[in-house]
Amino acid sequence: MTTRLKIKQNIGFMIFFATLFISGCSIDKQSESSKLQALYDDIWDHQMITFPTYATYVGYPGQNHRWSDPSLDAKKAYEASRTSFLERLIDIKSEDLPEDQRLGLKLVQKSLSTQIQGFKFPEKFILIHQRSGVQQDIPDILSVMSKNSKSDFDDRLMRLKNAPEYIAKTIDVLRAGLEQGITPPKITLRDVPQQIMNTIPSDINLSPLLTSFNNFPTNMTGEEIDQIKEDAKIVIEMQVYPAFQDLYDFLVEEYIPNANESIALSDNQNGSEWYRHRARQFTTTDLSPEEIHELGLKEVARIKNEMDNMITNSGFNGTFNEFTHFLRTDPQFYAKTAEELLAGYRDIAKRADPELPKLFGKLPRMPYGVIEIPSYAAKSQTTAFYRGGSEKDGRAGYFYANTYALNTRPKWEMEALTLHEAMPGHHLQISLAKELPETHPLLQNLSYTGFVEGWGLYAESLGTEMGFYKDPYSKFGQLTYEMWRAVRLVVDTGMHYFGWSREKSINYFASNTAKSLHDIEVEIDRYISWPGQALAYKIGELKFKELRRRSKQHFGDKFNIRDFHDELHKRGALPLDILEDQINDWMSQ
Repeated sequence: MTTRLKIKQNIGFMIFFATLFISGCSIDKQSESSKLQALYDDIWDHQMITFPTYATYVGYPGQNHRWSDPSLDAKKAYEASRTSFLERLIDIKSEDLPEDQRLGLKLVQKSLSTQIQGFKFPEKFILIHQRSGVQQDIPDILSVMSKNSKSDFDDRLMRLKNAPEYIAKTIDVLRAGLEQGITPPKITLRDVPQQIMNTIPSDINLSPLLTSFNNFPTNMTGEEIDQIKEDAKIVIEMQVYPAFQDLYDFLVEEYIPNANESIALSDNQNGSEWYRHRARQFTTTDLSPEEIHELGLKEVARIKNEMDNMITNSGFNGTFNEFTHFLRTDPQFYAKTAEELLAGYRDIAKRADPELPKLFGKLPRMPYGVIEIPSYAAKSQTTAFYRGGSEKDGRAGYFYANTYALNTRPKWEMEALTLHEAMPGHHLQISLAKELPETHPLLQNLSYTGFVEGWGLYAESLGTEMGFYKDPYSKFGQLTYEMWRAVRLVVDTGMHYFGWSREKSINYFASNTAKSLHDIEVEIDRYISWPGQALAYKIGELKFKELRRRSKQHFGDKFNIRDFHDELHKRGALPLDILEDQINDWMSQ
């Protein structure tokens, strides 16, 4: 055999074995990648089956007739499933995954780990308060369910038939929590009995349970519509009303009189650690309650100085308290009807839309609207909230505005509020996340409050670049909203960690903002019922502003605000520490 032939054979063997090696690596990568995608499927499907109302919101099929199971046995099974999923996730070799999939694995692993860490705290007993619970879940979900076919109304009817069991199981868990001394603070239960009565008025035709049976599709016959309405009326009157009456009686006679008087989460067993966990969970940072409280005090002082300057520049001759009293009480700042208030929000939204291309290269396809918060819940609800749309379900996103007590809804706050809830705030961010290409729905729907609410507050600050806040009152409104979120850092940690009373928190809030007293009380009660959540807004906003400032310094004249904003939303919502890593990589590239 010639030397040349031997060399050719050796090269041939080398290529053969190299091909086998590369193929083997590809198989390993494909195997790990397939395992990860299959695990995502399992986690997502399990989550949708466990939380059918959430499945309805995101358009996941087949669950529209069901409710979640709030029982302690179901909660125990759910906790075991999360642990099992995390163990399977840890077994996947991240080094054998493509880079983009490593990020997804990291996000899901972080989400599961944080959730599992929280299982040692008795969250499962806190099922009801003025902002959440079965008394709101049932009418709320009926209001967003599809109405495209007869089967949609069959699902709606079946969900009503299943509601009494859902209510009964809720009572069982609440009673078990009461026996262990674990309840929401009594103050947060004050309005719940009336919320129940609003759902089951004496005239059944006024119940939101029945009025949701409307807007029937054209492919249903008159006979089918009449039958569905009649069946619904019977189920509501004979089954759902009695179940809600049982809940009402239990709350009024047994639960609320014996609920915890303290408003502080730290007053519960292991409560200080519980609050620290919630602070980490909502902010996606390692900031301690002490650090957050101090940060809040500094931000309040900084923004207060800006507000004082604004008052001086406006020409108003008076003190800060006199100016805020003027803003709270002068009739020129208030709509006379709910329709006028809603029209004002819609006008602002319409004016915001054409300014968006200046700041964003990519905008969502999902449309949005502005509607009022349902009257049965409005009294105890905050000024506004956003609910995302579903492309699969044919439902737009909605900015819900509170029209209760019009003399507490000033016009000078409307620009900042609309930019926060609609565009470029929640609607833009949440819709872009849902429209990410080739992304598993589990990843599309991961939600990190520090990012989501931080973005909403950051979006308010974009109003100046978009041509808003031109008059001193709207500008003061924007500063009031920023101050509102800074105050949250102080009063949330104050009440749940440092022993502040409700009254002290209300007074601190009122002395630093122009918000109405009704709004302030509703807000304070919200923080009491939802410990730690309110910390996310200001901390997230400060992170977005820090990253923008650093990016601008890094790129100099080449900095492009549209590119920066698109990069922030390129992967959906992220924990703030991972977001910072991603922006650092972007700058280095």
